Amino acid sequence: MKQLEKLNIGIVGAAGRGASFRAALEAHPLARIHAVCDIRAEALAEAAHVLGATEAYTDYEMMLAQSDIDAVVIGTPMQFHAAQASAALQRHIHVLCEVTAAVSLEECRALVAAARKSRAVYMMAENYTYTRPVVLVKELVRRGLFGAVYYAEGEYLHELKALNELTPWRRRWQTGIDGVTYGTHSLGPILQWFAAQPGAPPERIVRVCCEGSGHHYRDPRGDAYENQDTCVMLGKTTRGGLIKIRVDMLSERPHAMHNYSLQGTQGCYESARAPGEHHRIWLADLCKDKDTWLDLEDLETEYMPEPWRNPPEAALKAGHGGGDYFEVLDFINSIVTGAPCPIGIHEAMDMTLPGLMSQLSIANGGVWVDVPDSREW
Repeated sequence: MKQLEKLNIGIVGAAGRGASFRAALEAHPLARIHAVCDIRAEALAEAAHVLGATEAYTDYEMMLAQSDIDAVVIGTPMQFHAAQASAALQRHIHVLCEVTAAVSLEECRALVAAARKSRAVYMMAENYTYTRPVVLVKELVRRGLFGAVYYAEGEYLHELKALNELTPWRRRWQTGIDGVTYGTHSLGPILQWFAAQPGAPPERIVRVCCEGSGHHYRDPRGDAYENQDTCVMLGKTTRGGLIKIRVDMLSERPHAMHNYSLQGTQGCYESARAPGEHHRIWLADLCKDKDTWLDLEDLETEYMPEPWRNPPEAALKAGHGGGDYFEVLDFINSIVTGAPCPIGIHEAMDMTLPGLMSQLSIANGGVWVDVPDSREW
């Protein structure tokens, strides 16, 4: 870090998703929102005012070249993520980037190359890995209460037909491509659970297959959505585990974007699927019999790790169940202390590449497709 009392932060996409990082950044003693960028000039002045920035740009490259920023938060549509992250890394500007990391294999390769050459930190902002129940389940896995973890499910069920029309990029990049186009919210927490097993080496998905449920909806212009209503991806992990990911952004139904299940040799977990339901868990060491579930919340007092044990008010106000706040903490800590980034470039690839390979699988009749390991590039 330069000889500054604070890190100067730039936000691109500041009139949209980027603005949601405000609470987390303002709460951090080392962060200062210095510059904002958005192509919507009519909204930029208000964004700068709300975020407290002293500089505003409509051109991202100009912000990188002219502004005295140490780090950039990328909150733009997903098709811009890889190029914008690479451009910052090439200038040794730290990057916290929204999901997914990239929209093609070629972009992934270029981003990994840029991260390797840069002195800056790259982190993908997969905020679902920081939500309260996900963190608690991870701790229970870490303590060995699940035994050996070998199967998991994740679902992202978020009907987007109307939002497609308000944000047309979604119509192209989320529902305009067949396969799992937006799977990191489902896969990210699961990969961290698998990695938390005591004594376990790093684990990733090594091959995937993907099938869909067909096409039952059309957009307002009468065109069929390229993405099938429900796409299901199966992934085999390094040590033989099985992961099922379902993504559905078209079916008529209530939203259910945080659905997970986890199975180990000594326990299982099933998340709540509707308002009013509870996250339930069964652990052989803690349950009296195989017919008795525990409420996950009942384990918080004994097992919840910091910082969720006593979260600050700023965390409770931050977006995505506090995930935005805690990911900013880890990002800045990695910059300042040199600590390993929890979702660095290779972890970002582990969460992004399976979905990209699922698109190749579904286009070829659901065949199994190998998932590259970015560490070998």
